[in-house]
Amino acid sequence: MTDAPFDPIAAARAVLRAASTGSLATLGEDGAPFASLVTVATDAAGDPLLMVSRLAVHTRNLDRDGRCALLLVAPGGEGGDPLAGARLTVEGRAARLDGESADLAHARGRFLARHPEAEGYAAFADFGMMRVATDRAHLVAGFGRIHTIAGNDLRAGEDVAAAFAAAEADVVGHVNEGHADTVRLWATRLLGRPDGAWTVVAADPDGLDLSDGESVVRLAFPARQGAPAELRATLRDLADAARARG
Repeated sequence: MTDAPFDPIAAARAVLRAASTGSLATLGEDGAPFASLVTVATDAAGDPLLMVSRLAVHTRNLDRDGRCALLLVAPGGEGGDPLAGARLTVEGRAARLDGESADLAHARGRFLARHPEAEGYAAFADFGMMRVATDRAHLVAGFGRIHTIAGNDLRAGEDVAAAFAAAEADVVGHVNEGHADTVRLWATRLLGRPDGAWTVVAADPDGLDLSDGESVVRLAFPARQGAPAELRATLRDLADAARARG
């Protein structure tokens, strides 16, 4: 049996969804590059989300010129050879999400699901949400696996993203209320995490975020889902796979 061909788009989506921190490059007032460390999440479509303070240099840079690049490293690539892990550079334009729109509320909710520690400052007046609209991305996933990917190949379609954004709360509630034991099996048997009070905190077309109250981990779907209705079969298959490892 031969290994499946390498899929750079799927690999890039996996890094994008799993990374929780990144190096953000912005342009200073004089055009010089400026790099900083940021925490990151993604919206339902897969565009990066940032919670930023107006006091930060990178925020002032982005308010003046939204062009930016965000370097994301797959979890697990931080130890040993620092160049061994898959990494993705996202290029795009950052823009503020202002007002009290449903879009802003959903983006904020997804960011806080990935970074619950941000609850302590999210309500401060100087903090706000930005979305990076992805133009393209550059993936380095090992020897000979270097690819440039169009933003639209990373991003879920508008209708799919909207459907998942609308259904996310119901999906999360249903899984946690009716399948708590299965969530623990996903965390322990599929993701190799210690046993604990694992719950699903976010859902999108590419996977689920699970948390035990201290850490957040990513459970990727085998393939991108085209609609929330497809989740039932996919989650059942993941449950069967977890039980089979017992």
